[in-house]
Amino acid sequence: MTTEAPWRRLLAEFLGTALLVTAVVGSGIMATTLSPNDTGLQLLENSVATALALGALILIFGPVSGAHFNPVVSAADWFLGRRTRSGLTTRELCGYIAAQSAGAIGGSILANLMFALPAVEWSTKERSAGHLWLGEVVATAGLILLVFALARAGRSLAAPAAVGAYIGAAYWFTSSTSFANPAVTLARAFTDTFAGIDPSSVPAFILAQLGGLLLGVALLLALYPQVDHRAGEVHVQHPSADEHAAGVASQTS
Repeated sequence: MTTEAPWRRLLAEFLGTALLVTAVVGSGIMATTLSPNDTGLQLLENSVATALALGALILIFGPVSGAHFNPVVSAADWFLGRRTRSGLTTRELCGYIAAQSAGAIGGSILANLMFALPAVEWSTKERSAGHLWLGEVVATAGLILLVFALARAGRSLAAPAAVGAYIGAAYWFTSSTSFANPAVTLARAFTDTFAGIDPSSVPAFILAQLGGLLLGVALLLALYPQVDHRAGEVHVQHPSADEHAAGVASQTS
């Protein structure tokens, strides 16, 4: 995990999650405005904007907080790093989840206001069916596998492109369009737009995401037995000054 001050890391998680949700909701609103009669094109526009924004946000905030932007990623980091004390502490986990949730809601409100909509307009889009919940289990498990497999392989620097690509693709190959994030799911209830979800559908989605978290962690431990030793490298490594100097020296020698 990074060595930045706790308040700076929480601010990064708040801002990163807020801007992520702003991208999700805002691009959904723009998509329905530009392509009002083509749902497929709307989803394409929404998914591309989200994938690109997520990659950029990981680059911006990764060196500060690890760029989790997602309670299930933070929870996996906490769990996998407990034995080696390489991940989040319990206190840090609670702080991350609070910052992510507050940021997500703020991002949804910001998107609504940018498009001259009411700041809070509860969604009426029901997303309640077994196949959708299964889609959330698959999307979340896949995300956990990707993030921590990159860390295990020492390829965390590939996270911006890889995570953005995965989420963009998961919009299309999962029935639920891959929310895969409890904070984002909660925030999307605050907007009655293309990206919204009825508040009554939120609890089941979050439960499915927690199921995906458990499945993803179980698969990680089966595939990568030593994954807990690198839990603190999610998403982007934050090298120390000595490590950075050594890297520069090797490049100039």
